[in-house]
Amino acid sequence: MSLRALLVIAMSLVATVTVAEPLKTRNVIFVVSDGLRWQEIFNGADSVLLNDKDANWTENAELKARYWDEDLQKRRAKLMPFLWGTMAKEGQVFGNRTKGSLATVTNDQWFSFPGYNEMSSGVADPKIRSNQYGVNPNVTVYEWLNNLPELKGKVQIFGTWDTFHQIFNEERSHLTIRAGRNLVDAKDKSPRGELLRELYETQVAMEDPDPTDAMLHIVVRDHLTKTHPRVLFIGYGDTDNYAHMKRYDGLLDAAHHVDAFIGELWRQLQSMPEYKGTTTLIFTADHGRGRGRHDWIDHGVKQPGSDEIWVGVLGPDTPALGERENVAPITQAQLAATVAAFVGQDFRAFKPEAAPSLFEALSGHH
Repeated sequence: MSLRALLVIAMSLVATVTVAEPLKTRNVIFVVSDGLRWQEIFNGADSVLLNDKDANWTENAELKARYWDEDLQKRRAKLMPFLWGTMAKEGQVFGNRTKGSLATVTNDQWFSFPGYNEMSSGVADPKIRSNQYGVNPNVTVYEWLNNLPELKGKVQIFGTWDTFHQIFNEERSHLTIRAGRNLVDAKDKSPRGELLRELYETQVAMEDPDPTDAMLHIVVRDHLTKTHPRVLFIGYGDTDNYAHMKRYDGLLDAAHHVDAFIGELWRQLQSMPEYKGTTTLIFTADHGRGRGRHDWIDHGVKQPGSDEIWVGVLGPDTPALGERENVAPITQAQLAATVAAFVGQDFRAFKPEAAPSLFEALSGHH
């Protein structure tokens, strides 16, 4: 075959290759509701726990009016209306194990510090075996992105848990981290800033020095309008705190409030030119919890099921495939590369051992 013929064939092959369209996403908002089980996400309020007098301070009739319906679809929508009314319709939700969708942590501890490290660094670290581990030696995707010239100063961490300062290695990463005791800006002398400071200092904290989810939400919304971060991590903690307190009514209220918070956040983002149509929202948990009437209170290797999580994704580059069923398993470790991929970066080029992103799973192809 002549060289000319080979060139013609080669050019025709090149012409048939489909070039991937550039992503519309420029910003990623990553939200965690600490320790919120997949059972409540997909099934709504648990009837056994709802009727357990020892686990609820709220009158049963009032609690059922808020969160109970015999119809599973209606019941879960009462608990999480934004997730089921918007995220599941316009995006995707993984983790309903009864429908063949498995989302699992890969660390062997099944509690918070190992979970936050895994989802942020892309790799489970067997050395992290305590929430009091100290400063995390692992470079997270947020630290790596913050070191890129185009994202410098535009990657930020907000949360109720003071330990986020250690998890995201504040001293080395130079990330903006507002969590726990420094959530409220002490330098803000405006009337609103002074009011938030007063509320923080006079609140009865469930776990000192951590503020409530409601206070975190107010601070985050204010911050968005002022600094316009490109990548934002938000860690809500009330769902875990109420579960540890054996307050199922408090857990349900906290989950319902977090759903309302991200719904309000999503609407705010779509009203801002910096974010409208260019933002992806990722919603997940750092670990699961035990099963049954007693083990739901806690989590860890002694409570089977604590390694089971869920993941929701909503944004302009996520096909509206809804609640995923009978799909290949996904892992918590994949979330780090996913955050980077949505802003056009390859985290695994920096950290080859990190798990691949969720892009293949999100595409709907196996």
